[in-house]
Amino acid sequence: MRAKKHRSKGIISWPQDERPRERLLSKGADALTDSELVAILIRVGFQGTNAVEMARRLLKQFGSLRAMVEAPVIALLEVKGLKGAKAAQLMAAMEIARRISVPVERGKLVMKSTATTAEYLQRRLRGLAEEQFRVLYLNRGNALLEDVLIAQGSVGAVQPSLRNIVARALQVNASALIAAHNHPTGMAEPSESDRMLTQDLIAASRPLGLKVLDHVIVGEDATFSFADNGLLEELELLCLAPGELRRHSKMSKKTD
Repeated sequence: MRAKKHRSKGIISWPQDERPRERLLSKGADALTDSELVAILIRVGFQGTNAVEMARRLLKQFGSLRAMVEAPVIALLEVKGLKGAKAAQLMAAMEIARRISVPVERGKLVMKSTATTAEYLQRRLRGLAEEQFRVLYLNRGNALLEDVLIAQGSVGAVQPSLRNIVARALQVNASALIAAHNHPTGMAEPSESDRMLTQDLIAASRPLGLKVLDHVIVGEDATFSFADNGLLEELELLCLAPGELRRHSKMSKKTD
């Protein structure tokens, strides 16, 4: 039996039981293909290409549904016929899905361990095409007050603003924070610039009584914690004034 073809006819000319929106309403979202779901989001095609055909082209170009919706905006805008509004709809849909998969009610999620933090951040950062730098702002009990995207861009080009990070902490009355970013290339090991940024963040936070609890790097298959690997304590010592360093040394000797 030959498959039905509509060529480049507008979807409105299709039989009602074959139109993506009508199929979704009558049979449920599970019955639709990836291209049909994407077609509903982009709504219309362009110059002789209907929305379903355009959706198929998008999926073929990016390789998968996940790769398409996680592509940087600039990559989506380079696709013929995908103007700003359509690209924005796709990005918004993905962000909604992310927020649903990581439900957070202010003050309810407690970062009680590195494992808890890593699990949360993996859902937020793993698989992204671009690098993101996020900050988790916490209260005195380490409950999450806010998760803020500070900066994003191509790999190695992201430059978070320390001023913005600290200013936001004051706005939400945070007592502590956890910095986090992803390595889209896969490796979770910190670079020298990652170390320097963490040290600068500690130095900028200390005068305000703001505690940097960790800096977590999310790779494709692993995460790296500055705290768990002793790097955070090492960088904290580098930020101590001479007098504070002497007191810390004396306290360490007493403990030993």
